[in-house]
Amino acid sequence: MLLHGVLESEHSEKIDNATCCRALKITALTALNDGDVKPVKSETKSTGSVLPYVGVASLGAILFGYHLGVVNGALEYLAKDLGIADNAVLQGWIVSTLLAGATVGSFTGGSLADQFGRTKTFLLDAIPLTVGAFLCATATNVQTMIIGRLLAGIGIGISSAIVPLYISEQKKIVEAEKAIKTLYGEGKVAEVMADLSASGQGSEEQDAGWFDLFSKRYFKVVSVGAALFLFQQLAGINAVVYYSTSVFRTAGVASDVAASALVGAANVFGTMIASSLMDKKGRKSLLTTSFSGMAVSMLLLSLSFTWKALAPYSGPLAVIGTVLYVLSFSLGAGPVPALLLPEIFASRIRAKAVALSLGMHWISNFVIGLYFL
Repeated sequence: MLLHGVLESEHSEKIDNATCCRALKITALTALNDGDVKPVKSETKSTGSVLPYVGVASLGAILFGYHLGVVNGALEYLAKDLGIADNAVLQGWIVSTLLAGATVGSFTGGSLADQFGRTKTFLLDAIPLTVGAFLCATATNVQTMIIGRLLAGIGIGISSAIVPLYISEQKKIVEAEKAIKTLYGEGKVAEVMADLSASGQGSEEQDAGWFDLFSKRYFKVVSVGAALFLFQQLAGINAVVYYSTSVFRTAGVASDVAASALVGAANVFGTMIASSLMDKKGRKSLLTTSFSGMAVSMLLLSLSFTWKALAPYSGPLAVIGTVLYVLSFSLGAGPVPALLLPEIFASRIRAKAVALSLGMHWISNFVIGLYFL
């Protein structure tokens, strides 16, 4: 009877340990992969070692913004130099060829990331970006300019697909170690971290194929991701970015520099606010606020040009409406989709699902850039 009690006690202890171990793995792996555990304040001073990684992630956004907006103020002068000042169609192609290339690059980026890894894909991406920029800078005819914009677009498309993956997959080691220390004590941290690393590597699923994205298991979430970028572009933000100087000139603002500066400042200011509210208010709240603000701004902008009673004030109202529109966009519709996609996609479909969603982004972007003129 006594022996039976001892064996039963040992059996219960094993079950409790196994249960605790499973709970520990779930908690720590969640911290490693998703970052749900609250960050721990580090007692050590920052050495700046994270800056190179931040820089790598930022380069894609910098190049993206530069190539998208660089033709805004320069399009009129480029058209004169290339002899197409009276050809709005070719001007539209100079703007939109970048986006056609970005569409190709975004679809290619997911496959390259799965095959070569994120870092090597970044290095390969430098080739079309460098060659494209050189051709654009030295172009003496429309054909060379279009080829340069196409190559630059391919590079931008690849980077737009890789950067969200790169950021989302940085493992949160400190948070995982904190969870282990809380559950098992400091002495078990190294041992359990090694065990988690080994088990995580062994449990990875095979990367999904393109057709898997349309299976019943993944179709709904992939549709949500693609729709986010479709609505982002159909809201018309890039029509404002590409042709804001023309819109401002129509409203009586003669300075191209002032127009670009106002749009850029509103974008930066709104993004800074969004970055501070992203985790506090949540993605959905920012998206709702952003799209609502964009709708109100567009209403103000349209009324300033169509309502006769506002004709004397159409210029200032158009400027205010445009700036508020860009500000509203940068509060949510701009930064949230790219951040949200890696969070809603399973790891085995993440690269290709992000690429597909960004492909929708670039296709709609291309149509807007080509036909808005």
